[in-house]
Amino acid sequence: MKKFVTVIVMLMLVMTSSMTTASTDGKNGNKRVAPGIEVLLEDQLDLVRNKRVGLITNPTGVASDLKSSIDLLYDHPEVNLTALFGPEHGIRGNREAGEYVESYIDEKTGLPVYSLYGPTWKPKEEMLEDVDVLLFDIQDIGSNVYTYIYTLGFAMEAAAEHDKELIVLDRPNPIGGTKVEGPVRSEDAVSFMGRFLLPVRHGMTVGELATMWNHEYSMAVDLKVVKMKGWKRTMHFEDTGLPWVMTSPNIPTKETAYLYAGTELLDDTTLTTGLGTTRPFELVGAPWINGEALADDMNNRDLAGVTFRPAYFTPMFGNYEGELVGGVQVHIDEPTHIDLVELGLNLVDAMRDQNPDEFEMTSSYVSLIGDSNVPEMIRNDEPVDDIIASWEEELDTWIDEVRNQYLLYNPYPSGAQPYREKGVLGILPLDLTAAPGQNIDLTLKGFDKHGEKLDIDLPSIEWSVTHNIGYVENGTFYAEDEGQTEITAEYGEYKAKRAAEISATRVENIRYGVHSNYTRTVFDLNKTVDNYVIIEEEGALRLEVPYGEINGELNEEGGTVTIDDSPVLSSIDYTVKGDLFVATLNLKENNAAYETPEFSSRIVVDVKH
Repeated sequence: MKKFVTVIVMLMLVMTSSMTTASTDGKNGNKRVAPGIEVLLEDQLDLVRNKRVGLITNPTGVASDLKSSIDLLYDHPEVNLTALFGPEHGIRGNREAGEYVESYIDEKTGLPVYSLYGPTWKPKEEMLEDVDVLLFDIQDIGSNVYTYIYTLGFAMEAAAEHDKELIVLDRPNPIGGTKVEGPVRSEDAVSFMGRFLLPVRHGMTVGELATMWNHEYSMAVDLKVVKMKGWKRTMHFEDTGLPWVMTSPNIPTKETAYLYAGTELLDDTTLTTGLGTTRPFELVGAPWINGEALADDMNNRDLAGVTFRPAYFTPMFGNYEGELVGGVQVHIDEPTHIDLVELGLNLVDAMRDQNPDEFEMTSSYVSLIGDSNVPEMIRNDEPVDDIIASWEEELDTWIDEVRNQYLLYNPYPSGAQPYREKGVLGILPLDLTAAPGQNIDLTLKGFDKHGEKLDIDLPSIEWSVTHNIGYVENGTFYAEDEGQTEITAEYGEYKAKRAAEISATRVENIRYGVHSNYTRTVFDLNKTVDNYVIIEEEGALRLEVPYGEINGELNEEGGTVTIDDSPVLSSIDYTVKGDLFVATLNLKENNAAYETPEFSSRIVVDVKH
């Protein structure tokens, strides 16, 4: 009997130890949240077992013990990791913001590392040849212009187009999941840094974003989200018990992440966000700002959760490199109380008030804020409260009718329910553009609420096209007249919609730039296309764009652009032949290597030196 009791006690101790490990307190005394990578390996390994796995990650892809997701997956005996994909800054985080990232072989694992912030933003078919399922494991910071979530969006597009599974290993939103702020991005403010229509601060995790996009944009991705354990919407990062890993070179601390969605609104102006200092997005100002006066002004505005002190600093790079800058440091008193967009716009307003003649905004500010009305309101010195009020009705509608339908974690907002799995239908291609007279074959795919692929009976699909500028017959879209339209497919209880633009491809300008390793040629277009071809000839590269026209600053009869100072290119001849726009890039040698980075509304050809 005594031996039996001893065994029971030992078992209880083991169980207690195990339970303690599963809910270990973090360094700050809070119960630790288990990120998606841990939940996958501990509870949901069947999702990747016997499959070839591609991993989209960067240095933030770590478990709670700081072990890299790359290493955890590569070393796991039941995981076949075959490829790595890196976003802006690369998988090791060693590239600056906006810096071109090359593909290469990872020295530690010997795996190919494909860049998703270089020649392409979207995984290409050849990159996915040895991949059955894509995992996404990157820490986001809750802002609609932080590029990692758009890397996720492009990965979803590739997964839909190439019939790959995609699994999001979810992570906390470090600035919490309750507050939503800023204008919902308008269609005319869409770019890579804002490809989907989100407000400045979205209050969602990457898993929730992926779920929302899959349905709202009819992507029909074979999508699964490995949810965190222990995360609640009311948490900020310090509440998770997880170690902070800087998400990019200019987001070194969780305090920086807390402020970024607010102080980023000083970008694309003559102000500086403190890049080039040890406190980016905390130090803000300009050489023509009086720090003491700015601190007094900002503190008198009584903004919740923050205090301001005068600061003077000299950026080592970026805006005002080497110049003494006056401004403030934003100190966080209580992160849960901060209204970040209100903070950012008040800083802009206060510094503009100090010296209106020095304050300017670039044309890119529209893409930053996401609302084309805001720059003019700032120039007109309209009160910050009025600017915020201008978008609140639309924001409230988006929150209730869109965002709140896809939340995976509690506490849920009043009136919202947890997301329940439901079927999804999608139309391919996802980016649908055509010229009058052009025909495009459409593909319909989808999954039921259990994740099973729909067996679609093509004759049972009901198609419709708005504005009478085209029609669908037997799965082919026939474009007739120029304009914007929406194609709808209905199949039983499922419905999918796809926006389409019908217009000729107009080449509006041809530009070039000579860089250290390549000469870049840029063909500015009226829309984004991917149906062009480049034909290699002796001494030339010939670009052909179907349904192409010459417009804008170019001679409609055709002409030549002379290229100065390039070691590889001498000129570009352009013309229209039938329904083809043709540009001949004349080489100085018989042949040359080249790449075609992807950009919106332009074709780019980089000829290597």
